[in-house]
Amino acid sequence: MTALTSELATRAPRLPKWTPWAVLVASVALVYVLLLLVGEPTVVSVVFLGGILFIVASWALSRAVEGERPSKDRLATSLVTGAFLVAMVPLVSLVWIVLQRGLKLFSWDFLTTDMTGIFGDMVEGGALHAIVGTLWVTGIASVISIPLGIFTAIYLVEYGKGRLARAITILVDVMTGIPSIVAGLFAFALFTILVGPAYRSALMGAVALAVLMTPVVVRSVEEMLRLVPNELREASYALGVPKWLTVIKVVLRTAIAGITTGVMIAIARVIGETAPLLMTVGIIASINNNPLEGRMATLPVFAYRQFSQGGVGIDRAWTAALTLVVIVMLLNLGARLISRYFAPKGRS
Repeated sequence: MTALTSELATRAPRLPKWTPWAVLVASVALVYVLLLLVGEPTVVSVVFLGGILFIVASWALSRAVEGERPSKDRLATSLVTGAFLVAMVPLVSLVWIVLQRGLKLFSWDFLTTDMTGIFGDMVEGGALHAIVGTLWVTGIASVISIPLGIFTAIYLVEYGKGRLARAITILVDVMTGIPSIVAGLFAFALFTILVGPAYRSALMGAVALAVLMTPVVVRSVEEMLRLVPNELREASYALGVPKWLTVIKVVLRTAIAGITTGVMIAIARVIGETAPLLMTVGIIASINNNPLEGRMATLPVFAYRQFSQGGVGIDRAWTAALTLVVIVMLLNLGARLISRYFAPKGRS
């Protein structure tokens, strides 16, 4: 029966491999001609209407030649591919705009100088103080959030039962939806009570970012730990390995790649926050290497302040955005290398 089905499938008429490309070109050309007769065609209208016509035409042609099942397969493939291309449009356009606008002032001088003594439309000046501040604030927030998030996720997956685990889960879900300005208000109120209303520091901003970062780490790490097969845990227990060592040596090492991805998503979530840092860290024109005292510039606040000033400040804002993207990419690359080093090695 299987051989007969394969033989019938082989004998069934099939469209040539170049058919989708021919249909696509014909659809776009037909839409362009029709729009040219009606009015002036635009790139967006031609691509959008041409894509719709391509999906319908390819499905109809496949149904007429190949039959119902292959036509449904081509229709599903076209819809999935179209959805992917639509999702890529904002990403590609965002990267293109950031590169186009940010490369105007992007240079070694921009990365190694600050804004001390820079006023008005002076082209000089860079974002070194903002880069240092971003690394301080994000680093402290990571030191607070990553261990707390990982330990919480381990407790929920490996140990948590009863009301306490359910309460923590609900709390994490609520914290995931907290607006960033609320996190800034929380840190501001906390340090106002403990230190005073005039206090500003990188630590204050890091606490605000940690409130936003921790639930993301908990959720992502929790999902990765749940994907580890229980057979690995049971095999470790059967060898007499205690539970805490099983979690460290087996569970965490198996899920290290997913945990790293979740941590990097959490860092990318908070490294570009502006509202809480405006309230807690503020902005200065020079470098401050003391994370426990004094205002400190960060790239998001620096970009916001420069953009609001107008003129050459708009170009500095785009360059600061490009610098922030580069920092996130470097952090992702470093995290990938670390996860690859600590991941369990498979047999060659």
